[in-house]
Amino acid sequence: MKKKVIIDGEALSVEDVVAVSRFGATVSIDKAVQKRIRESRDFVDRLVSENKVVYGITTGCGPMCNRLIPPENAEVFQKNLIRSHAAGAGRPLPVHEVRAAMLTRANSLTKGCSGIRISVIETLLEMLNKNVHPFMPCQGSVGASGDLVHLAHMALCLMGEGKVFYNDKLVDCSVAFRKAGIKKVTLSYKEGLALINGTSAMSGIAAINVYDSFALIRHAEISAAMAVESLKGTSEAFEKQIHEVKPHPGQVECAANILALLKGSRLVRNPVDLRKALQFERESNGGVFKAENEVQNPYTLRCTPQILGAVKDTVGFVRRVVEIELNSVTDNPLIFHKDMRVLHGGNFHGQHIAMAMDYLSIALTELGLLSERRLARLLDEKLNYELTPFLILGDPGFQNGFMGAQYLPSSLVAENRVLCNPVSVFSVTTNANNQEVVSMGTVAARKARDVLDNSQKIVAVELMCVAQALDVAGVDGAGKASKAAYDAIRSRVHRLDGDRVIYTDVQKMIEMMRNEEIVKSVEKVIS
Repeated sequence: MKKKVIIDGEALSVEDVVAVSRFGATVSIDKAVQKRIRESRDFVDRLVSENKVVYGITTGCGPMCNRLIPPENAEVFQKNLIRSHAAGAGRPLPVHEVRAAMLTRANSLTKGCSGIRISVIETLLEMLNKNVHPFMPCQGSVGASGDLVHLAHMALCLMGEGKVFYNDKLVDCSVAFRKAGIKKVTLSYKEGLALINGTSAMSGIAAINVYDSFALIRHAEISAAMAVESLKGTSEAFEKQIHEVKPHPGQVECAANILALLKGSRLVRNPVDLRKALQFERESNGGVFKAENEVQNPYTLRCTPQILGAVKDTVGFVRRVVEIELNSVTDNPLIFHKDMRVLHGGNFHGQHIAMAMDYLSIALTELGLLSERRLARLLDEKLNYELTPFLILGDPGFQNGFMGAQYLPSSLVAENRVLCNPVSVFSVTTNANNQEVVSMGTVAARKARDVLDNSQKIVAVELMCVAQALDVAGVDGAGKASKAAYDAIRSRVHRLDGDRVIYTDVQKMIEMMRNEEIVKSVEKVIS
């Protein structure tokens, strides 16, 4: 992960956002783009000096754009705009999401179409680099004109007002600025509007969601492979030829990954040998098989590439949308200083992010459902191919095994089904009917985060159970990838030899997944 990110408005990636937001990489502006930022500001100053009527620069905002702002009131107007829009509510966004929003806003402003002084952007980056994080309530954005409320709380702190998190404490911004050696900004023409009129909060959260979704998919593939071994399935459904004739990229990649994860396993049954055995069984038992699903794996195993592959392709699509938005100018009006034009448009509208986040919620809900259904098979003695009921290693009946643990994934599947309902179609007209159709993009991004967290917990329980299933089936027969995952899990979560409190184990599993400990252990043996 990078330790330093240089922004130029063109090449900010999902990984860059995570490096800064979660791992504390420092940020600076590319020297090559500083000239265009200054020239954009010079053009704004020229417009003001010539008494031009330009929205948000010499006029009021929203439906009050027909009111002119006298030059002597410019600074007060900017303060009023920020203060009036710092109207959020609810719990504060996590610090890493706030950092993502700050970085995304700064990157957009470096495109040189916002007419803002470079010193304002540099102060925003100084806050990032010195870990001064605005108190940004999670609720309040309708996603057009951008994230006005969320970003107003950020801009309020640039002015030295409001609250910030500094050294893990919520303090007055003025106190944090004094201790960190940051000078507050006095906002001038266009700058208040440029800071808040954009999609940066939703886009920052969305970028983190994309990164964590790919990590979750990797865990889901590992868990699926371990389940195939535990349930003594076959590897036939993951053979390359099957997926070459339905070549969705995510499906092909998922099948190849699971096949690689199963390599060397002695628990996986050879389909040719299996069919010979079944043919003998049919001839010697009057045509009766032990179980219908022995000829081929059940859907929860066999269709994993088709289901998880669709999830992977969805996240890939969402990534492309998010990275375009990360490197876009999303405020209004736009300053094209080379052409000496000011154009009024709607780039602040967050519909792309809103729909992408709704799509992501649907995909991650399906990932969680697949995991939960596979888990149900692992725990049901009628379906788990001679594993014990609820993977109990002791006395069934006297002990309960993972009976109670199953309720958590089941409840989260139901919760996700509610959460994956789209919010991008739930526009609510606001701003005196000026904003007639809004995106609700930040609501969609926050909701996708909740679905992601729930699905992560579902897979965490499944990973915990497939490790136990390998204990029952015989972990010595597992392939080296599954054995590596098993060893990583067992380093933190012990085998369930008797009933104990489960929730602490679940928390350990979630922590391991967030640190990617299991994935890293597996990658060492299959890379």
